[in-house]
Amino acid sequence: MPTASRDRAATQLAIAATMGNLVCTTAAISATFGTFLVPITQDLGWSRAAVSGVLGLIAILAALSYPLIGRTMDRIGARPMVLAGNVALGVLIMSLSQTTGNIWLFYAQFGAIGLAGATCASPMIAKVVSNWFDKRRGLMLGVTAGVGNGVGATVMPIVAGILLPLIGWRATYGAIGLIVIVVGFPLMWLWLHDTPARVPRAAPQAEPAPVMEGMTLREAASTRHFWVLLIAVASGGGGMTAVFTHVVPMMTDRGFGLGEATATIATFALVTAAWQVVTGGLLDRFRTPLLVVPMYGAAMAGLALLQFGQGSVAMSAAGVLLGIGMGAEYGALSYFCSRYFGLKHFGSINSVLYSAVILAQGLTPAAMDLSYGSTGSYDQASTAIIAVLGVGMALLFLLPGIGADGRTRSRRPVAEPSGEMALAAG
Repeated sequence: MPTASRDRAATQLAIAATMGNLVCTTAAISATFGTFLVPITQDLGWSRAAVSGVLGLIAILAALSYPLIGRTMDRIGARPMVLAGNVALGVLIMSLSQTTGNIWLFYAQFGAIGLAGATCASPMIAKVVSNWFDKRRGLMLGVTAGVGNGVGATVMPIVAGILLPLIGWRATYGAIGLIVIVVGFPLMWLWLHDTPARVPRAAPQAEPAPVMEGMTLREAASTRHFWVLLIAVASGGGGMTAVFTHVVPMMTDRGFGLGEATATIATFALVTAAWQVVTGGLLDRFRTPLLVVPMYGAAMAGLALLQFGQGSVAMSAAGVLLGIGMGAEYGALSYFCSRYFGLKHFGSINSVLYSAVILAQGLTPAAMDLSYGSTGSYDQASTAIIAVLGVGMALLFLLPGIGADGRTRSRRPVAEPSGEMALAAG
């Protein structure tokens, strides 16, 4: 493929991946859930723990399906599954407008949303981005996931907050589902392709698809790196996402207004987006997991401020610090996965790691609300999450650095693709 065409296709791929992340489950469901939590409980007469339990169901179903989806994508490519998942996700979110007082139907709807969302989730899109970029892989993973998820997680709650008092929570879910399809599908249909060799208009001139090397899932799971990533980074990222879904109730329960809570969650989301880009760029340059250590400290300080701090300045600082922590975790996970284990089975391995993310993301909110139900506050839950983040920060010291050739600085180097993956400057 000529250089100019290749660069244009890479730019289009990055835009399509970013838009796909902008309307994924994280933005459309997780980021807005705190806004919907209280209206749903008041309208349907259910407890907060009962409503939050749907996130746990999504977590379990996604965690079970991620490895299968990743393995399938390694075989047939990500594009068809991501496109189908986007449409299904939007339609199923729109179906929430028809929710009745039957809690089992409510859970069934969210279960279907979890399965559809898993096929077009960030780790699946990260597989495509990793295939296209090598030298700037960390940066581009940060841009596509960080900007996409960050902007989506900022805009979607604002949309929900504006529409909810005007048209109610049911119609608002209908509008969000429509946005998922209208914003995500067209650009992904046009520009999201698994490798440069599969871009239709470039096919006659395209080079053969690069040979991708790397560990199998079984081989990766036999290494210490895999389990450190699973426990420290993946679980930590999921726990932070759970906090994100509860910023609104955590703040309003302490006397802050909805406007202040919305501003904090917007700050949290925007900093998360920006910091994924920063983390990716720094990892491309310095290639050491120790970069992420102080960012975990920022997350711990931010959560302490969110739950125990006083005043608007403290809440703004909490949003910034929490965003740094969550941005670092999500910015590092797919990058480390690709560098430590290679790209041949990246879909399978990264999907298993993200299963830990989605489990923590889904189960932690229910645990937080159970704690709230027994104590009347989120104090104990926040303290427990801070402790878990501290353990994760300590585990990062067990990960090796990565050499300039993309191989780990350890006694057991991990195979990486030979030569540039797709873009000479990529």
